[in-house]
Amino acid sequence: MSDIYGGQDPRDIPIYSFPEAAHYLRLPYSTLRSWVVGRDYPVRAGTARFEPVIRLSDPTAPALSFTNLVEAHVLRGARRDHGIAIRKVRAAVAYVRQRMGVDRPLAHVQFETDGVDLFVEKMGRLVNASDSQQQTLLEEMRGHLRRIERDAEGGLARLFLFTRGRGLDQPRVVVADPRVQFGRPVLAGTGVPTTILLGRYLAGESMDELAADYQCDRLMIEEAIRCEHRQAA
Repeated sequence: MSDIYGGQDPRDIPIYSFPEAAHYLRLPYSTLRSWVVGRDYPVRAGTARFEPVIRLSDPTAPALSFTNLVEAHVLRGARRDHGIAIRKVRAAVAYVRQRMGVDRPLAHVQFETDGVDLFVEKMGRLVNASDSQQQTLLEEMRGHLRRIERDAEGGLARLFLFTRGRGLDQPRVVVADPRVQFGRPVLAGTGVPTTILLGRYLAGESMDELAADYQCDRLMIEEAIRCEHRQAA
């Protein structure tokens, strides 16, 4: 089989621009950029530096890899859905990295089991959360992690994107897989890019027509269009 990735791991190739990744993760562009490249901000004495929480797979390329996308997805679950200060999330990530000896704990296979317990335990202490609050956070973090699928070796394989604003129990319909359509979101089980579905919908085809054409449920078409163009959905 030919190597179309030039010897690189497709999971670590920069393929998502910052606006694309922010859109797919349903995050503000400025928030994602701060998480990944950091930013300067004014203070009384001049300026201070917000250091990135996620390291780009290729620091020379202004784009995120699939691994980075997954890391941001997990970080979103800890930060945005619970309003926990980023410095406390950062400390919890560093704690897991040190305890487990892994370079990228937000994407590492062990984070799905022991790592998430350590992460929540540490963050719960940092915010003085009660045991019940920590349990809720643990369950919701696992809800985010269940949208990540791994291969037989435990490596990252695909990420089922959220297509709605709130709620963990969302359809697993739109998936990003670095080995399918170069990581662009597709309709699960078909390999059809969601951009194509949106284009046909905006051109005047109905969701029922698209569902019949791709032999899938209308709900799948709705979710795919919602992922690409929330206003149209």
